[in-house]
Parts: sequence; C-alpha cells; structure tokens
Amino acid sequence: MTANTPRPDIRPANPQFSSGPCTKPKGWSLDALQDAALGRSHRAAVGKTKLKDAIEMTRDVLGIPADYKIGIVPASDTGAVEMALWSLLGARGVDMLAWESFGAGWVTNVVKQLKLENVTEHKADYGLLPDLNKVNFNNDVVFTWNGTTSGVRVPNGDFIPADRAGLTICDATSAAFAMDLPWDKLDVTTFSWQKVLGGEAAHGMLILSPRAVERLESYTPAWPLPKIFRLTKGGKLIDGIFTGATINTPSMLAVEDYLFALNWAKQQGGLKGLIARANANTKAIADFVELHDWIDFLAHDPTTVSNTSVCLKFTDGRITDGAAFAKAVAKRLETENAALDVGAYRDAPAGLRIWCGGTVELSDIQAMLPWLEWAFQSEINTQAQAA
Repeated sequence: MTANTPRPDIRPANPQFSSGPCTKPKGWSLDALQDAALGRSHRAAVGKTKLKDAIEMTRDVLGIPADYKIGIVPASDTGAVEMALWSLLGARGVDMLAWESFGAGWVTNVVKQLKLENVTEHKADYGLLPDLNKVNFNNDVVFTWNGTTSGVRVPNGDFIPADRAGLTICDATSAAFAMDLPWDKLDVTTFSWQKVLGGEAAHGMLILSPRAVERLESYTPAWPLPKIFRLTKGGKLIDGIFTGATINTPSMLAVEDYLFALNWAKQQGGLKGLIARANANTKAIADFVELHDWIDFLAHDPTTVSNTSVCLKFTDGRITDGAAFAKAVAKRLETENAALDVGAYRDAPAGLRIWCGGTVELSDIQAMLPWLEWAFQSEINTQAQAA
C-alpha cells in the first residue's frame, strides 16, 4: 500500500453495516408490509394467525424441535433474557459466562439485582473466551452464544454435556439465523427480531426446552415477579404465550416486518443459506485482514471469530491514540457514505465493528473494503502531518 491510497470509485449500494438494528433484506420496502393487521386487535383471528405464523415459521427456519415452546415476549432480547433469569434461576447454583459487555450485564443482574449467592463467574477479556472446561453443568449456566460487542463466539456446543443437571440459558440474539445452534444443548434460548434478519425492535423470542418447562412448573422463585415476566399460572405454563397470545400488546406492523424477513430467509435457502451468506461476508473481511498488516480481528482464536458482529482492531505501530484513530476512520467512512455505524461498541476496545449477517450483500462488503483502506491511510497521513 502506498502512502497515497487512491480514492475508490465505487460505493456500496447499501452502506448500512450496523450491528443492531441490522440492515433490512434486499428488496425490502414499506409496501411489502401492506398486509399488516393494523387497527385490529392482536387477539382477533387475523392477529392471532399472524402471531402463530411468526412462531411456526421461526421453528421451521431455525429447525427448532417440535416439543420446544416458542414465545413472543416484550422488550426485545433483553426482555426475553430477563424473563428467563427472574423466572428460572435460584433453584440451584449458577455459572455465569461473560467475555463482553452484554454477558457482563447478565452477571450484574444475577449478582446485584437477583442477589443470588451461589454464583460462579467465568470471565474473559475482549477477544477471548473463558475456559469452558471449568463450567459446572450441575449448576444452571447462563451465556451468550455470540459476543456481539467482541466478535467472539463459542465455536460449537461440544462443551455442553448431554447429561447436564442444570439448565443452559443462552442469549443467542446475534447468533440465531446465522449460526448452527444445537437445540439439544440449549434449554432456554433468546433473540430479537432486529438482529440478523433486520426486523423491527421491541419484541423478543423465548424458546424453552421440555426441561425448562419442567423447571417453570415445579419451581417458584423466592422473589415476586412482575406481570410482564410471568410464564406460569397455578403451577402450569401459560401455554397461550407460546401460541401467539402475547403478554402485552405487540406491534402488528413489527410482526408483519418479521414475517417478511422470515419469508425472505426461506427464499435464501433457510438456515443453511443464511449461514452461507454470513460466512461469505466474513471471509471477504478475513481475506482483507490477511493482506493488510495494519488490521486484525479482535478475536484471538480464528475458530471463535463471529460471522455476524465482526470486530476489528488497528495494529499499526504509528497510531498514537487508538480510540481517536478508530473514531476518525469510522467518521471518514460515514462522511463518504461508504460504511455507516461501524465504530466499536462503546464498552469495547477501540476499533471497528462490521455487521456481516445474511441481510448484508457480499457485493457491499467488497465495495466497502477499498474505502476502509483509503480511510485508514488518509487518517495515517493526517496524523503524520499533525505530528
């Protein structure tokens, strides 16, 4: 690379690489949502049908077992995780895994809000995973499948034993629809519509294995549960939650948007097609990283690199202020309309985060990368001139 990298001629057709809400699938428009059940009760037949369709299409695309319960719940992935933590934990000890900000947030909730005493924390710095061999599955285990703010994911579910005594509670919000989740290893799984498929916010998905249902029906937490968290009544699962009778009023426009995204996913070949798209996008970045010695993945182990929230760090020794440099590069990319919202998460190490989930077109990733090289070199030159 020369000191004067030429300004690229071609911009991405869609420069949206935000990690959430994520970009819409190609071909999306408001016109596609004209069949939304607006102005109608979600409890009317038309509303119930659409909510039920959203649940069953989710099951179909993700390959969720028939005996698992799928519910639409309030407050996005956060609400779904909180429902699981407050409703299920406390029956036995808990092992908490955290290697980035969202996992750390769940640790805080369990330790400082629920104030559980028998808690074992397994933490790792950004870019690393904790030692999975040290996790005690006689306890309940809470973890994120993919660290959205670190770009580090668990490589597979092999670390989870089939004969575990406790439940596994998995925040899979930036993994579902892009990674192969082993449902037999997951007792509670959560995600939100705005991640991976680019749906609208506000709603979360809560997926329960039969083991999780058994816990709910046999265990009552010592603390009071607000109505918005209650999954049982009279010791029995409120089955309506998992057939489309939501706890509170959902946005039927958001439901229609999710249905559009699910139909689009099926057109891409379902889960296998979505994984292939995300992998191709990530490989394009990996090839770029391989050719440039000034940038690298934040993840230390290649087997743990996320194929959705790809986090990068600048490694050039000439950079004097990493945080300022990364922000300046992201700003140049935004000003040029070459890449929007690619700065690292506020709690993460300085760098970039480029969303590579299936709704992103490979051609847009390929068009963005020359701009990244141009922005890097331009900022290096600016720094040299100011020295």
